[in-house]
Amino acid sequence: MSVWVKTSRFIKTIFPKYVWEIPNTEKKVYLTFDDGPIPEITEWVLQQLKAYNAKATFFCIGDNIQKHPEIFQMIIEEKHAIGNHTFNHVKGWETTLEDYIKNTDKCAETIANFKFQTPSPKLFRPPYGKIKPSQAKSLRQSGYTIIMWDVISMDFNPNTSPEKCLENVLKNVESGSIIVFHDSIKAWQNLQYALPKTLEFLKKNEFVCEKID
Repeated sequence: MSVWVKTSRFIKTIFPKYVWEIPNTEKKVYLTFDDGPIPEITEWVLQQLKAYNAKATFFCIGDNIQKHPEIFQMIIEEKHAIGNHTFNHVKGWETTLEDYIKNTDKCAETIANFKFQTPSPKLFRPPYGKIKPSQAKSLRQSGYTIIMWDVISMDFNPNTSPEKCLENVLKNVESGSIIVFHDSIKAWQNLQYALPKTLEFLKKNEFVCEKID
C-alpha cells in the first residue's frame, strides 16, 4: 500500500479486517504515536497531551522500550494505551512470516515486563503500514487487532514542511479519525510545530482525544 494523507474509502473496503477509523457521533478522535519511546521527544509529547487533557495510543518499538524503560513507564503512568510496533521496526513485505511473528513476539515480551493497572488490548500497527496477509492473519489469530489510520501527518518525511504536516491533519480530521504522528528523531521538527497546533484546533472544535481501547 502506498501512503495517502487521507486513507480512501476504497482502501478501507479492500482491507476490511484492519481498523482504519473508529466511527462515533461524539466527535472522538484517536491520536497515535509511532516509533518511540525516545528521550525528550516522547516526554515532550506526554507534556503536550497532559496540557490538553488528551489521551493517545503509543505504538512502541521493543528495542526502544528496552533502551528507555523509564520513558515507557511514563506512558503507562499517564494512562495512555500501548500498541506493538515490532521489536526492530521490521518491514513486513521484506520479512518471512516466521521472522515477523518472532519479532512481534519479542516486542510483546518486552512490554509484558512492565506492570499495568489497566492493560491495553492487544493492538498492533505494522511498521510502514506494510504487512503480508499471512502475517496479518497470524497476528489476528493471536488476538491482535491491527490498527492502521485514517489520517497520517507525514511528519516523518523530510520533504514535508511543518506547515504542510499540520495542514495534512487539520484538513482531513473528522469524528472517528485515527491520526498518525511519530515520536521519533526524524519527525521531531515537524512534530514540535504540528502537535500543539493540532491539539489546540481539536479543543477549539470540541473534538475529544481518546486512546484506542
